[in-house]
Amino acid sequence: MNRLVVTDTGPLLHLADAGVLSILKLTGEILVPQTVVDELEHGNESNILTKVEHTVHDVEYDSETAYPHLDPGETAALILCVGRDAVLLTDDLDARNTATDEDIEVHGSVGVVLYAYSRGELTDSEAKQILRTLKQDTNLYLSTPLLEYALQQVEVDDAGW
Repeated sequence: MNRLVVTDTGPLLHLADAGVLSILKLTGEILVPQTVVDELEHGNESNILTKVEHTVHDVEYDSETAYPHLDPGETAALILCVGRDAVLLTDDLDARNTATDEDIEVHGSVGVVLYAYSRGELTDSEAKQILRTLKQDTNLYLSTPLLEYALQQVEVDDAGW
């Protein structure tokens, strides 16, 4: 698969906490900004990156002018997407909105689960359980209406990207 997928810290943590980090590989070639690696190391979570094939990229930017409303990992991930026709994976609403404003395709942890389901890598019951686990057992803020919407996408078999 040739699609480039850039992830910030959130989806890595949330999918790992849900025990399904391995499905990330289904989305494409994973690029991780060095800033995200640093954030994971700072949080003693660097072992997460040993569980998924990825390439680390240094991203240089002026933190005063490049998306100052986002945290460094989200900013670096967004900048890495620009000009690469890459998909951004983030669970941060501000980063998602900024990506949309920049015409960058964006998905989050829920989208990765739905994508894996749409590819036949998860059964409907597995996908539903993982979605519930993301809400109940991780620190991902997942509203009840969004969870219900995602579960409905599995029910109607309309879950792909």
